[in-house]
Amino acid sequence: MVLEPSQDRQTHLVFVYGTLRQGLHNHHLLAGARFLGSARTKHRYALYVEYFPKVVADEAVTSIQGELYLVDSYTLALLDDLEDHPFVYRREQVPVLMDDGAETLAWLYFHPEAGGLLVPDGDLAAWLHGKKDEDREP
Repeated sequence: MVLEPSQDRQTHLVFVYGTLRQGLHNHHLLAGARFLGSARTKHRYALYVEYFPKVVADEAVTSIQGELYLVDSYTLALLDDLEDHPFVYRREQVPVLMDDGAETLAWLYFHPEAGGLLVPDGDLAAWLHGKKDEDREP
């Protein structure tokens, strides 16, 4: 059975840290999702940027900054397709902390291999903004 967005009643919490964040090129996939706010992972991981951003679970560098969304199963399936879960990225539930301190479990897509440029503070949006500033002519 193929799920249609209007038929789906089950919801899932998803933490996004990369191109699914607001203002980035895959955010349109979350058009029907409910934005719950900015959040960060409770535990430390490593965020790399190669051809795409990726979080690696086995390197405890920093908490990862991102956004929390409430999505239906149809949208979760779209995200799984984008991330090629479970063949490239694997989706796992991790504790995340909202800006107000509330803690919840949410799905996060992990990549199995480190590589590329390390984003030391774990915030892709801030890193991209800084890179754009560095590229500007004085």
